[in-house]
Amino acid sequence: MAIAVSPAQASIKSDLAYQKCINVDCGLTYGTDEALTSCNKCGDLLDIVYNWDRIKVPNRMSDFEQMWTRRHEPLRFSGVWRFHELLQFAPAERVITVGEGQTLLQQANSVARYVGIRQGQLYLQYEGMNPSGSFKDNGMSAAFTHANMVGAKRAACASTGNTSASLAMYCSVTQLMKAVIFIGSGKISYGKLSQALEYGALTVQISGDFDDAMARVKEVSKELGIYLVNSINPFRLEGQKSIMYRVLESLRWEVPDWIVVPGGNLGNSSSFGKAFTELKELGLIDRIPRLAVINAAGADTLDVVYNQRNLRWNRGRPRMEIACLYYDEMDKAKHKADTIASAIEINRPVNLKKCLRALDVCDGVVRKVSDQEILDAKAQVGAGGIGCEPASAASVAGAKLLRQQGVIGMDDRVVCILTGHQLKDPTATVAYHTTDQDKFNEVLGSRGVTRASYANRAIAVPNDMEAIVKAIQLYS
Repeated sequence: MAIAVSPAQASIKSDLAYQKCINVDCGLTYGTDEALTSCNKCGDLLDIVYNWDRIKVPNRMSDFEQMWTRRHEPLRFSGVWRFHELLQFAPAERVITVGEGQTLLQQANSVARYVGIRQGQLYLQYEGMNPSGSFKDNGMSAAFTHANMVGAKRAACASTGNTSASLAMYCSVTQLMKAVIFIGSGKISYGKLSQALEYGALTVQISGDFDDAMARVKEVSKELGIYLVNSINPFRLEGQKSIMYRVLESLRWEVPDWIVVPGGNLGNSSSFGKAFTELKELGLIDRIPRLAVINAAGADTLDVVYNQRNLRWNRGRPRMEIACLYYDEMDKAKHKADTIASAIEINRPVNLKKCLRALDVCDGVVRKVSDQEILDAKAQVGAGGIGCEPASAASVAGAKLLRQQGVIGMDDRVVCILTGHQLKDPTATVAYHTTDQDKFNEVLGSRGVTRASYANRAIAVPNDMEAIVKAIQLYS
């Protein structure tokens, strides 16, 4: 379901928003008619800032409920643009949507038992219901809208899979741009790669991992004037804020105690912090929830620099040399990220600085969990009726760890973000539940997974009616 739009003939500039460098010692601003991923002066990240005094914002978050009565309008059908008053960088007539954001906040009592939280207090925000099967559609709708506003003809990304699937889908549905996808060698699941290929994207596979692909796509996009849609793009993060709007909507506008989210490139955590900051400043919420960002142990840059080396936001002047030194150490050791949670298999998160700000605003914590803990949590999520990809389950594994440590209380209201659909990576799921030990070892053993604690294995029986009936009676 896409809004019918024609390609922008000239860049469109909003007088309600602008881009601003997040470096407090720079603060240079740019119009929304410019396609930038960093400050031209200092090279730092950019924010989208709104002229709220010129925007008619609802008096209460609950006022957004009236938008449900206008679901026949594509703008209000979208779970992103239903909150257009909070995303005023684009005029309504230029918004591009394919019906993203029709997602579910599921109260999950079986998972609550696993985590150690009181019944009724744990929720799963399931972003796998998006059109391309992951949370990326929230941000892609916003970035793609901006790309069309500035007249882009091609859009590119580096991807571990979900970003490429989303970009390729928006390009194919709208026919407004051509997609160029950069992927690393052997670091993308077939479930995700199949989407990019099926949707007709130009897919470029380079020797290296995601961080290598990210470095190359930035260079190529600058050289060829291609619009870059990775989460270094500030408009991408604006769309991802809507995930928190929908969480609040599902909770009847009550702020939860905790948001727990997987940490890869750190776009979600950054956007969530920005969302709550803005809502609090606008008086639409009375408090900000705590934030927990969960790394996979095989891709734990944030955990290292935050917990071990004490890198903090520091009132807008974080000591980023701490991260640079760690990057140099990884390069010297030729250390590559390695985790079954391929969607967060990233060593150099581009939104690290923004994430530090979000952790500061949300009184946040950072933890890492093993692939074993991720897959066990994934099995528990699945047993509760929602299938998620491995990276998603890092949030549940992290919540369990924080509960064990006493950081999360038994009575706290906790929302875990499930970022992608189970079918994004069916290989990991089948390997976990298989009776074939060789297959288990091939897919999971090399990553330190030694057991399938909650496996639901198939039962082998002879092709005999009596044996089949006996097996069903025995095991059901």
